[in-house]
Amino acid sequence: MGARAVVVGGTAWHVVAADVDPSWAAAQVAHDPLAAPLGARFLAALADQVGAEPGVLDAVLLAPAAAATSVELRPVSVTHPRVDRALLHRTDVSVWSTPDDAAVLVLGRGVAGRWEVSLEVAPEARGKGLGTALVATAPSLVPDGAPLWAQVAPANTASLRAFLTAGYRPMGAEVLFGP
Repeated sequence: MGARAVVVGGTAWHVVAADVDPSWAAAQVAHDPLAAPLGARFLAALADQVGAEPGVLDAVLLAPAAAATSVELRPVSVTHPRVDRALLHRTDVSVWSTPDDAAVLVLGRGVAGRWEVSLEVAPEARGKGLGTALVATAPSLVPDGAPLWAQVAPANTASLRAFLTAGYRPMGAEVLFGP
């Protein structure tokens, strides 16, 4: 379970967490140490080194403090591609759904044990603000008020808008490899 490697970065910093020689990694990005670690050439080279394909380059977002719950959710046990993906990369996974099953929200512990959220809204329920309401509600589901993180592919503009509208703040970017 979990990623074989991860590259995470923010403003003027990067971390490469992989079973590779640090001097190899440093040499690969020496020409542009600020941008190269999340660039295609380095990610492809790292994939060859760790024997796992890189995933999507995601924006990493941090949720605002928990607010009043705005969407009714119930814990469920379902088979769903969003849940299957979470189980590959997270532990302590819990799944929630709206009473009408119009959306699924998944919480779990991911990179470095942090709490992470993902969601999927059924096609017929999209465009009505449900995604934004769900991600605004998500922090209230995290045990002990711990910070809640999300990774969103920048090309998934509907999801990115939902998280930003709900007050999530961009903190960096990351790519997971494998499992």
